[in-house]
Amino acid sequence: MTVESTPGPANPPSTSRPTSSATQITRPTSVVATKINNWFARHWLLTFNAAWGIFVILPWLAPLLMQLDLPGLGKTIYFIYNFFCHQLPERSWFLFGPGFSYTQAQIATAWGVSVNDISNELVRRQFIGTPELGWKVAWSDRMVAMYSSMFLFGLLYALFRELGFRIKGVSWWLFALLILPMAIDGTTHLINDALRLDFRQTNEWAVFLTNNAFPADFYIDDMFGSLNSVLRIVTGILFGLGVVFFLWPIMDNEFSPKRNR
Repeated sequence: MTVESTPGPANPPSTSRPTSSATQITRPTSVVATKINNWFARHWLLTFNAAWGIFVILPWLAPLLMQLDLPGLGKTIYFIYNFFCHQLPERSWFLFGPGFSYTQAQIATAWGVSVNDISNELVRRQFIGTPELGWKVAWSDRMVAMYSSMFLFGLLYALFRELGFRIKGVSWWLFALLILPMAIDGTTHLINDALRLDFRQTNEWAVFLTNNAFPADFYIDDMFGSLNSVLRIVTGILFGLGVVFFLWPIMDNEFSPKRNR
């Protein structure tokens, strides 16, 4: 018995769909995006620390550029960081001059004006220095402590991570406890400056609490090494510590989930 097959059409229709040009473009784009995403998942901390390091170092280049007689570049950095910090000169550090920090009276003298002429913070923040006095870093001592400590603790976190230590991160209440001192210190400074008070200039409350245990010039003004300066630096470092060891583990779990399994 012979079974005959029924011949089909000479040219059967193709079941495959033509590849559109949009699909051809999307595929390599998707591959590139996937590669970038995978690379960032492996190296997000390196990328972040490098970018943050540039952000932290640039304010120190402003006085260097001014000293090298490149005012255009130096003032550009001052202008950019003006959006991140008040840049008050009495709370900033100076390079290439006889002192590391100066009082408002010294700043007024160098500027050729009276102290009353620079009583307004918006006026005073415009002072970036002179060749005789030196040039200020492009942000205040609090910002130096806060952002630099975040960078340094970020490097420490990266070191622990590369050594194989899994950091769970601090609890939210410890994080709040670490940032609270800066919130209190910053708020009291803000109230003092906004209402033209002097309780953060004289710090008589600290004189009382310490029973006048330190020299008189330790309690007054904002010079480097004064009580106000020490409080801004210490609270800034605590803030940086809290931010890194609370947020970095969260970001690590988000960006590199496979690494933390």
